[in-house]
Amino acid sequence: MIDILSKRYYYFLFSLLVIVPGLIFLAVDGLPLSIDFTGGSLFEIAFEEGKTIGTEGINAIYESVGIDDAQVTTTNNGSVLIRSSFLTEEARNQVVTAMEVESGGSVTVISFDSVGPTIGAQVASRAALAVGVAALGVVIYITLAFRKVENAFRYGVCAIIAMAHDVAVVFSVAGVGARFFEWQMDALFLTALLTVIGFSVQDKVVVFDRIRENANLLRRLEYETLVNHSIVQTLQRSINTQLMTVEFLLLALALFGGVTLQEFAVILLVGLLSGTYSSIFVAAPILVLWEKREWTTWFRRRPNP
Repeated sequence: MIDILSKRYYYFLFSLLVIVPGLIFLAVDGLPLSIDFTGGSLFEIAFEEGKTIGTEGINAIYESVGIDDAQVTTTNNGSVLIRSSFLTEEARNQVVTAMEVESGGSVTVISFDSVGPTIGAQVASRAALAVGVAALGVVIYITLAFRKVENAFRYGVCAIIAMAHDVAVVFSVAGVGARFFEWQMDALFLTALLTVIGFSVQDKVVVFDRIRENANLLRRLEYETLVNHSIVQTLQRSINTQLMTVEFLLLALALFGGVTLQEFAVILLVGLLSGTYSSIFVAAPILVLWEKREWTTWFRRRPNP
């Protein structure tokens, strides 16, 4: 049998090495919230071939209408994405007119989305509420589903800890992406985050359910051996389901889906991979750690030989 749980502290250390750098970036730089949460405008345009304007020219045009925080990004298909504070309809028309004059050609408006600051604040608060309600629902559901197992509440708490691990991984990836690739947390980020939470819980329930079944069948086994045996039984299912049906598709989407979907696909790719990893190497090991109360020996001095 594969001995997974004996190296549990190495798995915890690996998780810290993945999570901490990105969270440091977020602590230093702040959350890279998009207009979906802060309010603002997202403007996508296309210039006539051979008649474009550089970033400095676009910023100057925006400054002429009183906007000094425009962020310009060129997409893979040649269009230009401009994020800025709230842009009125009148200001938008002035910007388009000024761009046509500056470039000497026509400007095609591909999309224009604006969100007021009040709506953005409501979206942010409701997103936080959604994550909180999801966490509470997980504890209640798992506790009820495992009510016939000794210490059923532990399973719910361990699932929440592992889910928090997956959420931290998602935020870490977002922090790294914001620092090096100018990613922002938008509605698609929230969609990816909630998807990761749902998948994380589902995968942990599968592992925990096998532990519950084996607890009735293999009562004489020591708890750590029982949990390790249950993990090995579900290992192939978890890896095959993850790689064959999810990860390859998300990898293709990340590579070929275009700039607008790339961030969403990468975050979902890493988040779902983290969900499978945490089910095997975080949630179950924490169960064993809790059962054996290992924290009581962490700071004891070892006896001299």
